[in-house]
Amino acid sequence: MSYTVLARKYRPQKFSEVIGQEHVTRTLQNALEQGRTAHGYIFSGHRGIGKTTVARILAAALNCRSSDKPVAEPCGVCESCTEIRAGNAVDVIEIDAATNRGIDEIRELREAARYRPARDRFKIYILDEAHQITDAAFNALLKTLEEPPDHIVFMLATTQPEDIPQTIRSRCQHFSFRAVKFDDIVGQLRDLIGREKIEADDDALALLAEAGDGSMRDALSILDQAIASSSSGGKLTADSVRNLVGAAPAHVLEQVMQAVARGTSEEVLRQVDHLISEGHSPTHFARQMVRFLRNATVAKIAGKDSSLLQISSEERERVERVAALFGEEDLTRHLQIMLRTHGELGYKQEQRFHLELGLLKMAHAQRLLPIEQLLSDAAGSFDASSSAFSNTAGGAGASRTPARPSIVPSPLGSASETRRTETNQVSPFAADSARKGSPRQESNADSAPAGGPRMVAGGAAPARVVMGSAAPANISDSATELRMGSGPELQRQAQVSSQIAPQVQAAPQVSQAQPSVAVSAAPIDKLQRAVLQALMDGNHRILASMLEAGEWAVEGNEVVVKVPESQTVVDMSVGADARRLAIASASGVLGRPVKLKIVAGVTVTAAEGKRNGAERPGGANPLVGGRSRAEQDAVVRRLQEKFGAEIRTVIDYKDKR
Repeated sequence: MSYTVLARKYRPQKFSEVIGQEHVTRTLQNALEQGRTAHGYIFSGHRGIGKTTVARILAAALNCRSSDKPVAEPCGVCESCTEIRAGNAVDVIEIDAATNRGIDEIRELREAARYRPARDRFKIYILDEAHQITDAAFNALLKTLEEPPDHIVFMLATTQPEDIPQTIRSRCQHFSFRAVKFDDIVGQLRDLIGREKIEADDDALALLAEAGDGSMRDALSILDQAIASSSSGGKLTADSVRNLVGAAPAHVLEQVMQAVARGTSEEVLRQVDHLISEGHSPTHFARQMVRFLRNATVAKIAGKDSSLLQISSEERERVERVAALFGEEDLTRHLQIMLRTHGELGYKQEQRFHLELGLLKMAHAQRLLPIEQLLSDAAGSFDASSSAFSNTAGGAGASRTPARPSIVPSPLGSASETRRTETNQVSPFAADSARKGSPRQESNADSAPAGGPRMVAGGAAPARVVMGSAAPANISDSATELRMGSGPELQRQAQVSSQIAPQVQAAPQVSQAQPSVAVSAAPIDKLQRAVLQALMDGNHRILASMLEAGEWAVEGNEVVVKVPESQTVVDMSVGADARRLAIASASGVLGRPVKLKIVAGVTVTAAEGKRNGAERPGGANPLVGGRSRAEQDAVVRRLQEKFGAEIRTVIDYKDKR
């Protein structure tokens, strides 16, 4: 007699022998006992977990002749049970839907279904891989499946239930099978090798269960191979199983992660070269690394004894050691890198190069600094610079140069720089970059960014935010400070502010040739207010702040606004909706269709800021106002959320003439 593989030799013949699918077997047994069996079933789930086996057991229970009605457990000894087990029952027809998938085969099935069973109670059709049936064939089966004869039961087994039409699924009872648990597979393998009188290590059984990947049939097939590869009467070991499935040694995975933790790229490449030279598949190794990193992440979060880890005891110790080398964020980042690498290996040509690149990315990721550390270092530099300045500002003739470089140019370097800082505004993008510790490089290095608060590391007050206002109320120059100090610190800040104010007022006004305009200053002022108001109403505050600090002119049928921002910032700020609002508002003021042109990278002088602000009718810009502007600014809000800052003092530097 020929040899029968373990997957067929120990195939379950009763519901009680099926492992890992209690939710399905219990429901079917209750339905059989209550006489509430359906005429159509869909069994879906992973490969090798018992879908077709349960269909056969259900067919045997429906036709078992040990009773005059269906039974909850087939007897296994009557003619119907033995024939179904052997696969030659007349009234239980198994059809491979992968090959019999056309409309002609389904028409034949529908014609044969009209006739009563030859001997048993029910004529049962088991359609394996049912998702491969064509749509036309499903439509031909639809009416029969909806209203079948009393003696017909359909059972559809599939791994892809979503490919079965909804009209079919709605007419059947759908049972979703689960992947078999790791412990259940190990227990079943231990029971089977006991019956076969074979010795095996627990680690070997764990490797077999892991290789099965939730499929009992796959695990049994690999066990057959392992038994055949060992010498007669030999013991199954973890090394023999690992060599059989082509897996890399477990200690190699640990060594690779240790090299990643040290950041030694050369050692990582040597490990990969060693594996490739021994014939290991890059794809298989990447898959092992993904599993290993997942287990290390779980061990880091839930501990090595967590039930979420379905691995052997030796592997638990290994992943615990690796988890101790990394933080949770690092392990998550490495897992994401390897998942992407594993996905790329499936369709890339040079698999080794992509594997090496993925491992090198992990080594390089160890050199990245957390954003929290950058913010902490930046805050420390702010405090150090502010303290150094406070110590020197109290003495007569003390230098106003900061003790260390500022994140953004300090407004205390010279009178002209102070005037330019107080007049212009800071872009929210540049301020956000400065907050993160990496200042944004604008295209025009001589002009301060525009559009929001400015963070100064070496200023007069510790960790202050200065927001330049082009149009303060009834004054020529102003600044709003977000102060985080208190008590004597605030007094020192006020002292320094009083020293700075005269310099700001004494700064010489830089003249700049005004562009030729086709209309008088009053319509330009009205045009600017109307456009900015329309943008504010349309919730385009960043663009409104940027345009407000620019130079406005009307040239022919174009409204030209020159701003100090870079072209990149302009492109990011000016959207189609904002441009439409600005053009519509400008056209309404001028009484003719016009276009909007924004010129980037142009320095806006203080004189121009005054012309756009203080010299307007009414003398004030209705869109910009001290505390309300500070409270509504996005970067100020972010500082308040991140560091718990609060606006304590709003100081206006008035123009004394």
